[in-house]
Amino acid sequence: MLAEGAAKAAEQGGHGGGHEESAGEVIIHHITDSNVWQFFKDIQIHLPEFSLFGIDVSISLHVVMMWISAALVFLLFTRMAKAIHKGDSLVPTGSFALLEMMVLFVRDEIAYATMGEKVGRRMTPLLLTFFFFILFCNLLGLIPFMSTATGNINVTAALAFITFLVIQFQGMRENGVVGYWKSLVPSGVPIFLVPIMVPVEILGLFTKPFALCMRLFANMIAGHVVILSLIMLIFTFGTIFIAPVSIGFAIFIYLLEILVAFIQAYIFTMLSALFIGMAAHPEH
Repeated sequence: MLAEGAAKAAEQGGHGGGHEESAGEVIIHHITDSNVWQFFKDIQIHLPEFSLFGIDVSISLHVVMMWISAALVFLLFTRMAKAIHKGDSLVPTGSFALLEMMVLFVRDEIAYATMGEKVGRRMTPLLLTFFFFILFCNLLGLIPFMSTATGNINVTAALAFITFLVIQFQGMRENGVVGYWKSLVPSGVPIFLVPIMVPVEILGLFTKPFALCMRLFANMIAGHVVILSLIMLIFTFGTIFIAPVSIGFAIFIYLLEILVAFIQAYIFTMLSALFIGMAAHPEH
């Protein structure tokens, strides 16, 4: 995808303000969703476009990336489960050993550590799904001809909305409906502060998933903008002498994005677990 964007900029040519606008269009085209899956200049797949009851439900490139990520999560854990149950030992080997290490990390260091064993055991499947789905979505965007679904605010908003629903459900399940809403105002707060605390705490219920949504979206889209901007410098200056610097920094940011893909999957999962744990155990 990055090479495709650079090629488009090169074809447009020119210098000055007009070319800067063309480079900007290339960057915007790269980071936004599309109904065309571009491989090379003349090789592309037009994805189905249709509506249902007047609502656009077309299959976009980011939808395809989410399907691929979901399929990878399903196939990976299905194979791991079959390998464990078919073997004489319950200890995974090979690549499954690395996968087990990541699963245990999410369970012990995220779920149990933030929610306690009772709620953590119940929430571990959801947190594992969050972690690996987001991770695969992030990593797919670093593969040529693929796209980053988590660079779409609709995707991150949907994930954050799931967290929001789980927060409310677990809070009411553990504390009762009345007890959960009463816990929004800490005990011991002076009565004259209650009218202020109630709207602030209710607003906090929405700011938490909003922060999850924006953090993941902004971090995943920023890296691609930086990489493409560095490559565009070659065409902006119109000289090959800038290429070693641009390509060198672009490769560095690309390698950094691999690390960011793991970090952002961890942060989203960690904060989701933390918010759910705070709702389930408001006294802590």
